[in-house]
Formats: sequence, C-alpha cells, structure tokens
Amino acid sequence: MRHLLSVADLGVDGIEEVMRVTDSFVEVSERSIPKVPALRGKTIVSLFYEDSTRTRLSFETAAKRLSADTMNFSVSSSSVKKGESLRDTVLTIEAMGIDAVVVRHASAGVPWQVANWVDAAVINAGDGWHEHPTQALLDCYTIRKEHPARSLAGLHVAIVGDVKHSRVARSDVLAFTLLGARVTLVAPPTLLPPSLEGWPVKVSHDIGGVLPDVDVVYLLRMQKERQTEALLPSLREYTAMYGLTRRRAALLPDDAIVMHPGPMNRGVEIAAEVADLPRSVITRQVANGVAVRMAVLFLMLAANPKEVAVLDG
Repeated sequence: MRHLLSVADLGVDGIEEVMRVTDSFVEVSERSIPKVPALRGKTIVSLFYEDSTRTRLSFETAAKRLSADTMNFSVSSSSVKKGESLRDTVLTIEAMGIDAVVVRHASAGVPWQVANWVDAAVINAGDGWHEHPTQALLDCYTIRKEHPARSLAGLHVAIVGDVKHSRVARSDVLAFTLLGARVTLVAPPTLLPPSLEGWPVKVSHDIGGVLPDVDVVYLLRMQKERQTEALLPSLREYTAMYGLTRRRAALLPDDAIVMHPGPMNRGVEIAAEVADLPRSVITRQVANGVAVRMAVLFLMLAANPKEVAVLDG
C-alpha cells in the first residue's frame, strides 16, 4: 500500500491486516513507555488546511510513538496567506525531505492530487464531503472490541444525522459493508445525498422504528460549516425528530453500542446523559484511533512491515 486515499484502496484483506497490526499497537500504547523504534529516521508531515483536534493529535501521537520525526503545517501562519498555491506548498515541504504526508482539505480529491505531485506516501485525513478512511478503520476496530459479537459480519449499523455533508459516513459505509454489516441511513431527506445510487444501504426517516433492531447506532454531527443553505427549520426540531434522547436510547437492544466521530454537540444529536452511558464508546474510539493510525503508518513506512517483531522494541 503506497497511499491510503480511500477505504476502497484496502479492500477486505487490507482492512483485516490493519486490524491485526492494531492489536499489537494497542498493547504498545498500554506500556509505561508507549514507544517503539519502528519508524526511527522517518519524517511525517501533517498538512491540515482545515481545523482539527482529534485527527491531527491522533496522527501526531501515533508518529511519535513510532519514533518518527514530525512536521506540522499551519495554514494560518504559512505562505498560503501570501497567495502560495497548494502545489508549491506541497513541493516546498517535500524538498525538506519527508516520507509521508497526512492531508486534510476542504476540497474533495486534494489527497489524490497531492499523491500525483510527491514521492512520499499520502494519507487522506479527510477531504471535503468525500472520505475519511482512518476514521472508518478505527470505527471498525472499536466495534470489534466493544460489541459482544467481536465482528461486523451480520451486525446492523444505523448511521444517523447529516449524511449529506459527512465524509465519515461515506468511508464507514464502505468499510462496514465490506466487513459484512448491514447499514441503514437515518436522516431527513434534506440531509441525505442527492443520489444514493451504488450505496449498499437502506434508508429510513424514522429513528424510533430503527433503533430496536440495531447493534450499533452511529451519530453524526450537524456539519453547519459545510452547509450553504437552510436544510432544517431549527436544531431544536432536528433533536426532536432525530436526536438520541434518553427515551430513544432505551429502545436499543441491551448489547447495542453508541458511537460518534466527534466533536459532539451535546443536546443536539445526542443527549448529554446518553453520551455518558456505559454503552457509549465515544472516548474509546479516540483511544483506538491512535493505535489504528500507528498501524497504518507502520504498514506504509516500515522497511519490512511483516517483521512485527520490531514492536517489541
């Protein structure tokens, strides 16, 4: 795997390999000194053109735990403010000597373009409304660890909320269905993509009718920063119709889990008390994200990724 631009780049075998290596890095993360020399001498740059907390810090932590050197690019203090093009910025950074670039951008397709410009490995950390493959990988890993089935095969996952503007939803649908899960999108018509042709999903506008039959309910944040039109009368009405309230959470089967990619809008898509229930695995998603991204970086950059013995330090 030279680049990770889409979940489709991995396929079932690739996802399984990432899951297997992640198990090793979860163990590394639990050590008193959670660090291995697997990527010593490698340089990884974070090229984020959009604000990010979880994804940026997760990749930075993953790189440092692998003993890689890191470079952080901040648009607000860069030559982009002086009119420098994306291509010139990327080529300038590559000239400093890098092995991988983690790209987040508001425009769909930018990571593919960057991959055409550089020799370094490129990882898509979110491009517009399109994809966010490492989020999908950590979500798959979390479901395997937290749901009693320990597998996605045969599970029913409901993805609820602003699917139209969500790159997480697109990557999750690809990954979940590849691993054998059934997916139902739950949202008002205005928050669904104009066309779902080719999406292996069912659609519902009735969250109360779906919840009793799901194993995982995956809530999405309202992507207000990406909306260019009024798609709902109000957030209050959205909460009344689609929010996971305490009453609705009681409809879930006993072993169902609640997920969210963050940041959460408590009181909008999820009630504050529901976010803190034992069935909520939202903070475990964040923790697993570091180990998953360690696995991705290791598999892409290690001299011999099959030599997992290097994890022993």
